Amino acid sequence: MLNIGCHLSISKGFEHIGKEAMSIGANTFQFFTRNPQGGKAKDVDINDVHKYNTFAAQNRFAKIVAHAPYTLNPCSDNPQTVEFAQMVFADDLQRMELVPHNYYNFHPGSHVGQGAEKGISMIIDLLNKILRQEQTTTVLLETMSGKGSEVGRSFEELAEIINGVKLKQKLGVCMDTCHVFAAGYDIVNNLDGVMTEFNQVIGLERLKAVHLNDSLMPFASHKDRHAKIGEGEIGEKALVRFVNHDAVKNLPIILETPNDLVGYADEIKLMKAKCL
Repeated sequence: MLNIGCHLSISKGFEHIGKEAMSIGANTFQFFTRNPQGGKAKDVDINDVHKYNTFAAQNRFAKIVAHAPYTLNPCSDNPQTVEFAQMVFADDLQRMELVPHNYYNFHPGSHVGQGAEKGISMIIDLLNKILRQEQTTTVLLETMSGKGSEVGRSFEELAEIINGVKLKQKLGVCMDTCHVFAAGYDIVNNLDGVMTEFNQVIGLERLKAVHLNDSLMPFASHKDRHAKIGEGEIGEKALVRFVNHDAVKNLPIILETPNDLVGYADEIKLMKAKCL
């Protein structure tokens, strides 16, 4: 069974978003924990969360993915930005325990000229401060395209972060197809080779979720420009091969393509039809 969904707004509550996902053929979804540009999170309606948990169990939903705000940068050169990242991260992880055993995905950050080594060290420091033995949420490091001073442009950088974290059992990776393609991993012509490399560097047991996107920009461009399935440089055939790969096909797959609800429904239907 293909576990596939898309990014949806949580503004009307968890139960609503669960039913909205199911209405377009999805059995998982991704949501922002708060405004993607940061700020205070909306108060949680405990009754709504309980209803969603029951609904998700009854309808056999796969694990869902929360996405940290884009402004969260634990390796900034601005101490206030780093403090904000720690505060938001800790608050989000506490909230995620209301929907236990799911995923919290974040962009590792940008070292803004301090160098990758410094950036990696700062990310490790943040994770060592906020991860807790008792949490049920798995934190996912997202693969990045390598634009600017992004950390996470290679499997080696992600592995270095994971290896430096004490509670590394609380960590996983979300592979974004647009990002890895733009970073120079040839998932079009050498998918097995890319997955073998991931396994050797990080370990496939760490691969927990996927962002499924085509790419407007060419291979190894180091530019993050998502496209609809089949309308980019990766192409439909390669993305179908990707979702059917043994390392991927049982994971929650999240569409982040530039779509409305109808467009997401069409892409979900397409991918389900191509699922082996």
